[in-house]
Amino acid sequence: QVQLVESGGGSVQAGGSLTLSCVASGDSISSVCIVWFREVSGKEREGIAAIGTSGGYPPRYDSSVKGRFAISQDNAKNTLYLQMNSLNVEDTATYYCAIGGGLCDTDLEAWGQGTLVTVSS
Repeated sequence: QVQLVESGGGSVQAGGSLTLSCVASGDSISSVCIVWFREVSGKEREGIAAIGTSGGYPPRYDSSVKGRFAISQDNAKNTLYLQMNSLNVEDTATYYCAIGGGLCDTDLEAWGQGTLVTVSS
């Protein structure tokens, strides 16, 4: 069974950048759907970015992060990345990656444990 581990979270000032990593083990990421979520305590978890790694589902972004965040992948490292630029305090959250079928049209199968991002003004 696939397992996901996120890393790269931390504290950053507004306007700064961070790159989150999502490393998969137990299965290849070459033909899967990866969805990035974030959750603020007391609020519903929201999906912010998704990609079908085989190219069947181009990267899509929530309006709250479009133009600032970008997904990339390194199949050799079985890793997905979320590059986050122009961070603002509203981006403070725990970020999770999740994996599903390659066209992002099936239920998600596994989740990582999350990585905390804190943006200060």
